[in-house]
Amino acid sequence: MLYTDRGMTMNALSRIAIPFGLVAAIAVSGAPADPLQSAPAPAPASAPVQAPSPGDVFAAFDAQAIDGSAQRVGFEKGSTTVLLFFLSGCPTCHKMIPEWNRAYERRPPKLNVIGILMDQEPPGFFLATKIAFPVVRSPGRDFLETWKVHRAPMTIRIGGGGTVEDVEVGIVDPIRLGEIFRP
Repeated sequence: MLYTDRGMTMNALSRIAIPFGLVAAIAVSGAPADPLQSAPAPAPASAPVQAPSPGDVFAAFDAQAIDGSAQRVGFEKGSTTVLLFFLSGCPTCHKMIPEWNRAYERRPPKLNVIGILMDQEPPGFFLATKIAFPVVRSPGRDFLETWKVHRAPMTIRIGGGGTVEDVEVGIVDPIRLGEIFRP
């Protein structure tokens, strides 16, 4: 065996390591390891979460505003609407609300913006959380399934006739949000 000032040479080390690795593999599996066998395939990635896609078309819907009044959310031709889906108990949604507020305050005059609350808020939520845009309650689980809204926060731009033009899930940076809130 050759020694250097740094310890064993690679040649000497390989004579020790390879037989030791083979012995360890036999001890664990009960059979000799195939050194040419490739590493096991990684576990398949989970299926991507469905979300609305540009080109999807959705019909107008009825919802209840947070003050209890009935509200019709429609997508007339020549109009554009941005829907903001959020949960009152979602920390990521809490980070998006101030960004949505700023985008709402800078929105073009003809852009409709509506928040859709997907859960039942705790008492005092709207007193403690400043929300500048109008908010309605989600019409229910079937509505969210139809719209393919499975995560929050979600920002969806919808053109006239109900055609989805743009979708973002999660935190959206201010520049990208400006693109969604464009005239």
